Amino acid sequence: MADLFQLDNLGATDFNSGTGPGDPSSLKTGDLRRKYNFGDRVSELAIPQDPFFRFVSKVGKKPTDDPQFKWTEKRSSWHKRYGYVCAHGIAKPTAVTNEATIADGLVAEGDIYYFAFGADYKNKGNIQTVYGNTSTDVMVGTTDTQPKFYLPNQLVKIPYGAAAATFSSAGAISAIADYLVVKVVEVDLAAAGLGEYAVCKVKVIKGTSGAAIELAAYFGATSAIDAQDLSSMNIADVLEPKRSYVMGTAHDEGSGYPETWKDQPYSTNYGRTQIWKTSMAMTNTARATVLKYDSNEWSRVWKEKLVEHKWDIEQSLLFGSQSDANYTTQGIVDYVSTYGNAFDLNIATKTADDFLDDLSNYMDPRYNNSSANVYFVSTAVYNWMHKLGGYFKNNLEVSSNFRADFAMTGKKKVFGVDITTFSTPYGDMNVARNIHLDSTNIKMLGVNMKYAAYRPLVGNGVNRDTSVYVGVQTLENSGIDRRVDLILTEAGLELSMPECHAMWT
Repeated sequence: MADLFQLDNLGATDFNSGTGPGDPSSLKTGDLRRKYNFGDRVSELAIPQDPFFRFVSKVGKKPTDDPQFKWTEKRSSWHKRYGYVCAHGIAKPTAVTNEATIADGLVAEGDIYYFAFGADYKNKGNIQTVYGNTSTDVMVGTTDTQPKFYLPNQLVKIPYGAAAATFSSAGAISAIADYLVVKVVEVDLAAAGLGEYAVCKVKVIKGTSGAAIELAAYFGATSAIDAQDLSSMNIADVLEPKRSYVMGTAHDEGSGYPETWKDQPYSTNYGRTQIWKTSMAMTNTARATVLKYDSNEWSRVWKEKLVEHKWDIEQSLLFGSQSDANYTTQGIVDYVSTYGNAFDLNIATKTADDFLDDLSNYMDPRYNNSSANVYFVSTAVYNWMHKLGGYFKNNLEVSSNFRADFAMTGKKKVFGVDITTFSTPYGDMNVARNIHLDSTNIKMLGVNMKYAAYRPLVGNGVNRDTSVYVGVQTLENSGIDRRVDLILTEAGLELSMPECHAMWT
């Protein structure tokens, strides 16, 4: 093996930095930091080096016995039994149309009508579009989006507005007038020209009369429904009012066993482990020399290398990109930017109202109802949130009985990490400053810690989480031994449930 160590820098020499008051050239401490009547106190910078790594290693450590590990995600479908009206008429639709108007009298009680419903999520795994992210956008009517849950005798609620309303694909619907209730009579999942839609023949239970109506349907500017991007559409304001939900069933007495359906809620993915190595070396002369400040140079360097090692793991778990060829694991930033929610955060113009709109989309209970979120923020955003949360208390508070909807309510330490709690209408935000984000475009990471795990490689009695290799070498003809310690960590990061992770840039 080639000699990779440079012994000329393994001793205990120091240098004159030229910083601080006075002229350093006249008061040298010496190559071995001998005592020249200098002060006895040494300041040591203490910083929260690795908040994300601390959290995943403390609460989310899940050993794996394979360097390429897999995981399974499960997404329930009971709250996703909705469809967008993509075609309709008094006869079975044969093509998608962007006409959503229904003339007066066509949907009165007892009338027979046809609707074609499309969905915006995959029926294999129930994987849907996440707000603000186009990379995994699932468009209405594309492959594997056919809604297969429609059954005879189901009741379906279909919202509508006045006939003059315009329900564009990207616009908010602000004038829902009422809703139809229809009972499914027949379901056709193989209608000509509508391969990814479910065509339902229905009987109107609750209709309308006296005026034409405009269905609160999903229509694009053209008939190409599957070309519309949903990722930028607000869930509550834009998408929900366009959705027609199943609202139960209604069967005749003695009608017998009904039809049924079965969803496929599982999807799989894989990750891999990464090897981090941090080495140190020193001559025995340096190890045996008693020094000022830290008398044992070996112990001092060992402590620093441990911190350096954790610092490197934190950087990788944040910014790493998974590669099988290069044996690297995926970082949370790379994962969220690819699969998770994405929001804009310009602290110069962002208001508390704007930020709460973001939280409304991120914490929508239909997709993310967990309280296990930790928000890692840059220094600038950390200060911005404290200013925003403290403004009411410092300037407007008239009594302790009143508080703002966005307010700082307390501080605590979790695993040695400083956590600030902000109260919002969508629950408490646990915010941790992460200085690693200061040099990036990432201003805030919202991570659901239930779905983030540190995966050390453990198997056959071998633990690769943190192991130490100790070796001694003697250079030929020199009489100098050298000790080499290596910290070998082989672990990876598992991240799942993309709708439960968010990023503000």
